[in-house]
Amino acid sequence: MSSVVSDFTGSGLPPVGGGRDRRTVLDIVVPVYNEERDLESSVRRLHAHLRVSFPYSFRITVADNASTDDTPRIAARLAAELPDVANVRLEQKGRGRALQTVWSASDAMVLAYCDVDLSTDLNAVLPLVAPLISGHSDLAIGTRLGRGSRVVRGAKREFISRCYNLILRGALAAGFSDAQCGFKAIRGDVAQRLLPLVEDTGWFFDTELLVLAERAGLRIHEVPVDWVDDPNSTVDIVATATADLKGVVRVGRALATGALPIRELRTQLGREPLEAGVPGVPTGMTSQLVRFAAIGVASTLANLLLYLLFRTFTGPLAANVVALLLTTIANTAANRRLTFGVRGRDGAARHQLQGLIVFGIGLGLTTGALALLGVVVANPGTVLELAVIVVANLVATVVRFVLFRSWVFRGRLHPATTTADTTTELAA
Repeated sequence: MSSVVSDFTGSGLPPVGGGRDRRTVLDIVVPVYNEERDLESSVRRLHAHLRVSFPYSFRITVADNASTDDTPRIAARLAAELPDVANVRLEQKGRGRALQTVWSASDAMVLAYCDVDLSTDLNAVLPLVAPLISGHSDLAIGTRLGRGSRVVRGAKREFISRCYNLILRGALAAGFSDAQCGFKAIRGDVAQRLLPLVEDTGWFFDTELLVLAERAGLRIHEVPVDWVDDPNSTVDIVATATADLKGVVRVGRALATGALPIRELRTQLGREPLEAGVPGVPTGMTSQLVRFAAIGVASTLANLLLYLLFRTFTGPLAANVVALLLTTIANTAANRRLTFGVRGRDGAARHQLQGLIVFGIGLGLTTGALALLGVVVANPGTVLELAVIVVANLVATVVRFVLFRSWVFRGRLHPATTTADTTTELAA
């Protein structure tokens, strides 16, 4: 396997124009399986576009993964006829296997792939790889779901695509917008670190690669694309979706159990968390507030539902005490794990005890508000009681966050590492 140079700047980058005798900048792979109908026209079109519009050296590699039609012969002929076109034959199926094989052996600075149907407008090639050539980003993806994208496809595929990406966001805390667009690129040196950790050999390959890269702290550049669906696509949607969901479960489990060496990978790639402790700058305040607010909203809703439940057979004060006690226990546990990044059982009892003290303060605020309401209004209705509880809970929430941050979980947070750990917990 050829060595990969990680320095993309200075003398490490082939010059614009006339650089074809130097190291290849871009190796764009076209994985195919029984594509005798579209292969030749697509490769010729891609080759012509790159020769005219791409200012650096390139290679197009046709990766034939076990085709049984005339695809191998056509690929071999194209490689013999066109300069900068190569052909690789694999005896086993799998798009992921094809990409893994070619990318692992390539000496190019940037590795990319596109679907053989060329559904993505080729004018997006240079915007896709430019941030990788410059060294600013580590991976790049075309997105059909971002602002500025123009997409033509059926409602069924649109629905499946959006649902899949929502699942990735919910199950794996993925931040990228479009995992399935067949138009992606990665720096060669980064690929050598990530590829050995990617297990999937099929359609889930690039999703797994993106999740791993994101958890490793790498920059993923997104390019809005013009994309026109191929009505003759032979992809089995049901089988692909099933395999993808299994992949989501597998990767989620690996992240939750620590089977993937994320911390080591961050160190190897130079993406360690930024140093904390800048004077005058609260550590992790913004991300903490977002998570704390989300948990707070859920707790408030649960508190209201429990209050209404208990209010059917007890008075307002008793109903408020029980509802607030139950939601506070759950709230403390959720904030301990998700907001402040504290895992394991060590100190859990103490944190819950301190949380109950904070609960007492919140109880005093809400109970006092209800008692005051009873004095001011002779027979307050349920709606007014709920309104008072909401206002009192808002005040109690602010107090709870301050006490959690400055007392209960003080000194437990490292801002950057906690973000990574928290997303791992969300995947569980």
